[in-house]
Amino acid sequence: MDAPSPPPPPQPDDAYFTPAGHGSVHRIFPGVEIRTSAGERLMLSVVRFEPGAEVPDHAHPHEQAGILLSGCLEFTIGGVTRRLGPGDQWRIPGGVRHRCVAIGGPVVALDVFTPIRDDYR
Repeated sequence: MDAPSPPPPPQPDDAYFTPAGHGSVHRIFPGVEIRTSAGERLMLSVVRFEPGAEVPDHAHPHEQAGILLSGCLEFTIGGVTRRLGPGDQWRIPGGVRHRCVAIGGPVVALDVFTPIRDDYR
């Protein structure tokens, strides 16, 4: 069986589009990978969690909002914990402590940051 071919390289006119499989990739915690695409003031990030992977309690100055695309995520924001499923959304003001863990399987989420996070660029 042939190995899957890598995604095609970005084209010079891709200022408006980021093809699937492209963007900046970071393994931010064990079992948690983030792939980002940023404009001038806004950053999108697709976050993939392996089962049981955790983003530990932290805070940052960036405003963050997101939506769970697949899986189950236990999310704590400002001391309030909820178990989220696909379609559930969150809003985190800058400076508010938060954490999350993938429950029962892999998770895919979309996060939006403003201003953009230079550490994820």
